[in-house]
Amino acid sequence: MGFFSKIMDKLGFDAGAGKVEEMLRTPAAPAAAPAQPNTNIAGAGAAPAAAAAQPAKQVDVAAQLEQKAAASSQKLNWRTSIVDLLKLLDIDSSLAARKELATELGCPPALMEDSAQMNVWLHKAVMAKLAANGGNVPGELLD
Repeated sequence: MGFFSKIMDKLGFDAGAGKVEEMLRTPAAPAAAPAQPNTNIAGAGAAPAAAAAQPAKQVDVAAQLEQKAAASSQKLNWRTSIVDLLKLLDIDSSLAARKELATELGCPPALMEDSAQMNVWLHKAVMAKLAANGGNVPGELLD
């Protein structure tokens, strides 16, 4: 099980290992991407493929994390800290674990040399990946 799949699992995403691997390969869409009109006149082949690419259900990421934070004895700032986000999900938040996640998500090598820069990038990348794959993530967490 990959590191990102652990995050997905803890948040209740309905995805097997193969689906998570597909999600990791899916680029995160811009937050305000306009809808594309359907130019396929026949329309027979496009709809099933698009439906298969979507997760089975949408997960309210912020609500899940707020609920976990309220139940936690620790005061964790999951909205800005990747370390706190991982701790809240009861996932290894060590530097080695974060580097593993950063590598999995395609962090630029230059950012991985500075843990603070990597952490900022990593938090944004995790939120963007969750949103791109069916997670309901507030816009302020995607900037």
